[in-house]
Amino acid sequence: MIEIVSESRCTGCNICVRACPTNVFEAVPGGIPRIARQDDCQTCFMCELYCPEDALFVAPQAEAACAVDETRITESALLGSYRNAVGWGRGRSSTADADATFELLIRAH
Repeated sequence: MIEIVSESRCTGCNICVRACPTNVFEAVPGGIPRIARQDDCQTCFMCELYCPEDALFVAPQAEAACAVDETRITESALLGSYRNAVGWGRGRSSTADADATFELLIRAH
């Protein structure tokens, strides 16, 4: 579930607002988006994936919000960690070549 929009990293581009399929965020004129409907978050990670500044943290727990500390999340390099894992963003290598799930389709035929 979405837990953090980092005030220190967010530039207010509102890409997360547009990327979220369940309308969790609310744009704030002249400010950073706010998490307006956290309970609607389906933990799809789309907001974190599309955030160009790695300013978001989506906790893998989808059932309920959990208390997280931004300082600890930042020190643990968890802000934007999903983007990093899939290789999206400046200076990262795509991990698509390492995905072998296509082999399941080949074996099924």
